[in-house]
Amino acid sequence: MSGALVRPMREDDLEAFGEITATSYHQVDVRSYPRSWPDPVRRPPGRTGAWIDRTRAALVTDAGGCWVAEVDGEVVGGAVSRVRELMWILASFAVRPDHQGQGIGAQLMAAALHHGRGCLRGMFAASADPGAARRYRLAGFDLHPQMLLRGAVDRSAIPVVDRVREGTAADIDLLDSVDRRTRGAAHLSDHELLLAQFRLVVTDHTTGSGYAYVDDDGAPTLLAATNRRTASGLMWEALASSRPDAEVSVQHITAANQWALDVGLAARLAIHQNGYLCVRRMKPPTPYLHHGSLL
Repeated sequence: MSGALVRPMREDDLEAFGEITATSYHQVDVRSYPRSWPDPVRRPPGRTGAWIDRTRAALVTDAGGCWVAEVDGEVVGGAVSRVRELMWILASFAVRPDHQGQGIGAQLMAAALHHGRGCLRGMFAASADPGAARRYRLAGFDLHPQMLLRGAVDRSAIPVVDRVREGTAADIDLLDSVDRRTRGAAHLSDHELLLAQFRLVVTDHTTGSGYAYVDDDGAPTLLAATNRRTASGLMWEALASSRPDAEVSVQHITAANQWALDVGLAARLAIHQNGYLCVRRMKPPTPYLHHGSLL
């Protein structure tokens, strides 16, 4: 077996790297999920398709941040990173399990970090894998433990939420403005990807502005607001769309976002721990629930 070759990612690498991320992330979930939870499910084809769409877009907007590692002509790992204004974001990072521990991850991380060499800040979501957490801390990132809320929403606890409407592409300027205020950088074209996959709800009033992308289960997959009260209303709006008695999982809650825990507890959801938000030269955004790969 020869050493790894790290090279720029091509479109014909997407399927192979998508399979590697699905396998690697599933194995981490198997090791880290609480025993009381249902067995983790490997990423289904529909979500893999969405992952490929996001990564294909990154090849256009951020070709310099997309890398794969090859061994004997076979893709064994990769990294996808984006630069949005002055923020570097690591969207996907994985090495095939049988090639881990050989320094390939460090090579990929170095290539991805070079893409963000002019950025003031950096941010990405990481799993609970101890080896990965060690690598990220050694790379200079602060690790903030994440929590998640899980359970069926108590329908009787859902309040009336005023001044929230359905959002469209016409709201992107507003969304970018809220992004800059909360996380220090706009999502820009990433909003187009999110709009294609999720329902968007928006509020824009003198008392506060914000938005949330909501998945089919009724969980906010990305939420940003100018104050905690507005953020809480948007989260309630998302939870209200969940199916009666169906389990909801609200992820990526840092300690800076206690308001989200308060909403979850009022909705009778349970609090668990899961992974880290890794940041460099910034604090965890608030009021804010980040997206897993677009942050």
